[in-house]
Amino acid sequence: MEKVILVNEKDEQVGTEEKMKAHSNGGILHRAFSIFVFNSRGELMLQRRALTKYHSKGLWTNTVCSHPREGESILDASHRRLMEEMGFDCPLAEKFSFTYHENAGSELTEWEYDHVLFGAYEAEPKPNHEEVDAWKWVTLDELKKDVAEHPERYTAWLKIVLDRVIEERENNNGK
Repeated sequence: MEKVILVNEKDEQVGTEEKMKAHSNGGILHRAFSIFVFNSRGELMLQRRALTKYHSKGLWTNTVCSHPREGESILDASHRRLMEEMGFDCPLAEKFSFTYHENAGSELTEWEYDHVLFGAYEAEPKPNHEEVDAWKWVTLDELKKDVAEHPERYTAWLKIVLDRVIEERENNNGK
């Protein structure tokens, strides 16, 4: 049974809970991370979540999103999940964090203290098809336009964090 780390508003651990329980009945605040991998052209690698995922199935999202295990650092968990989902690893750096509380469909709720990491990679991934249905490179301008025109295609957390990701990239000369 997979567990998530429950946290307070300061990201201090207050316990653990089974993952599905933490996403049910309005959700419980828990630690998560979101990875955004860019290539040298400034394009972001998106993945479309597999149709077998427990929520947000078939929606486009950032490169990887997941939860650390108890006792596992955000950075270690990020490298682990990048390899497990997309079949590669690359240097990662945490850029910022944010909290959000959103309906995830299927009577589930995402209430996460989300650490956002950026990475750089040039090759094609080798996605795990139990996790990922498809992937693509997209410019942030193209993504922002498509999210505005077709929000139903994207995960809640990507729509919430996209402007902050763009701002972070602009403020750091594309890094």
